[in-house]
Amino acid sequence: MIRSGVRTVLLVAAAGVALAATAACSQSTNLTTAPPAETEVASPRQSDRDPQTLRLLYSRSALTLNPHLATGYQDFEAARIVYEPLASYNQAGELVPFLADEIPSLENGGVAEDGTSVTWTLRPDVTWADGEPFTADDVVFTFEFIRNPLVGAATAQFYEGVDRVEAIDDYTVKITFANPTPAWSVPFTGQTGLILPRHQFADFNDQTAREAPANLQPVGTGPYQAVGFESGTVIFEPNPSYWGGRPAFERIELLGGMAPYAAAREVLQAGTADFAHNLQVEAEALSALETDAGGHIDTLFGSQVERIMLNFANPFARTEAGERSSPEIPHPYFSDLRVRQAINLAIDRDTIAQTLYGTAGKPTAQLLVAPTNYQSTEIDYTYDLERAKALLDEAGWVDSNGDGRREKDGVALEVLFQAAVNPVRQKTQAIVSDSLKELGVDVQIARVRMDEFFSGDPQDTGSLNHFFADMQVYSIGNENPDPSTYMGWWTCAKIASQANQWQEPNNARYCNPEYDRLWAEAKQELDPDRRTELFQQMNELLAEDVAVIPVVHRAMTNAVSDRLTGVAFTPWDASTWAIKDWRPAPLDSEAEQ
Repeated sequence: MIRSGVRTVLLVAAAGVALAATAACSQSTNLTTAPPAETEVASPRQSDRDPQTLRLLYSRSALTLNPHLATGYQDFEAARIVYEPLASYNQAGELVPFLADEIPSLENGGVAEDGTSVTWTLRPDVTWADGEPFTADDVVFTFEFIRNPLVGAATAQFYEGVDRVEAIDDYTVKITFANPTPAWSVPFTGQTGLILPRHQFADFNDQTAREAPANLQPVGTGPYQAVGFESGTVIFEPNPSYWGGRPAFERIELLGGMAPYAAAREVLQAGTADFAHNLQVEAEALSALETDAGGHIDTLFGSQVERIMLNFANPFARTEAGERSSPEIPHPYFSDLRVRQAINLAIDRDTIAQTLYGTAGKPTAQLLVAPTNYQSTEIDYTYDLERAKALLDEAGWVDSNGDGRREKDGVALEVLFQAAVNPVRQKTQAIVSDSLKELGVDVQIARVRMDEFFSGDPQDTGSLNHFFADMQVYSIGNENPDPSTYMGWWTCAKIASQANQWQEPNNARYCNPEYDRLWAEAKQELDPDRRTELFQQMNELLAEDVAVIPVVHRAMTNAVSDRLTGVAFTPWDASTWAIKDWRPAPLDSEAEQ
């Protein structure tokens, strides 16, 4: 009874949290209401649209254009239009230079044979949008900014292995690692490697970092510059100093707060937008929108895995310091491997993938799915409720009074299952809930506003890192073809806690010294074959321990207008990574000439 009472209080409290009023934030956690209506954003009619304006739609609104202070993917997407990294990985997994003049290698001497350093040569013809020259000193400063604990950079984890960054001259920068590392290409690449200008942020390299005017009025090296920033909308115009020449569009409008289905409809049917980002829309509904459409769905499988997390800590008990979901108080039943195995056997991956995702999802039990060489042939899945029931019986969880709910030592087997508000995720919760109820597990469903669920704010107790529930579902994956940072999320040192303001990524509170040992070895292993084996073993150990329950390998699903050409995506960077190449498709009459 105490446990149920705590739940009621939590849900009422979560429903009453007041945040900024944006369309994406207007969704309630009330368990009794129907899924929220889609957010509608006023759009110009297709015939009224300026062909020189590119319109991009997102489900969340950008809050900052400083990528190292990003609060979520939407901030990276917006910042990537303005800022650039030294290089980034394309869809084929090849490094493509941006601010670098060439890609370092063993052959050209850029990568040290002992794995302790990498030296980048920079483009000599780059200036910031205000005319100031871009030099190696800006790369050095970016590292200083990211590593400053007073800044609290969101990207700091990608630079943990770096010992120092030095400007050898204006156009040469050397990165020295604390230990030999094969992951030399992680720092300063992709969306977590965007370079900041020292002259804009030098006075804010401390606890005032979030007060810098350049967070909303950035000066970058990219093809466009931000000229307007207000709640839900960012406006960009061409950067006249861009080293790659003038980009194709005169204006970009990036709008947040669009429900995924509404965003897809704007691009595919109404023709009032050009791009809608990573649409988590039920397969049947998305397919209907593609009929007689003026755009198409682009699906790209990368590293994203929709997973169910089980809490290894008790989310409803407090330590003497008042902390909930602390490893000091283990979960009353998920601490038992047999119970976790039973839950895993009750996840109908095939139904979830086929019904909700269609061609944009593949059922999987692998946590590490990309690059594919890291997948293990030893990991498989099955949906078997009878085996699951037998495991719960063996663990002592039985229905002693015939009410359909299992209990043990007077404790009922009940779970609070939370997810961000999204129709696909609510249907996932429903499918899983139905199976668990067949096992005799009582399930309560919680829907959390998206901006709170994915929040990094320590005050947002509904966030996935606070994890004040028994189970939760969301999607994420490795940012880079090198998965060392991602796989480090399950180490003991990365447990989210009150002490670190819930900023660490191990929200399951999983801790296994053997896993830590494998990760520490993989982090420094220079032999690629041995390193692959180590990551496969880590993948297998997580599956064996049921430390996480992978459900669906998700494709990045974007809606793209047919009026665009030159659009290319990669799983290793923001969708806007190559927006410099986006341009209007030639009219039929022009194409025939």
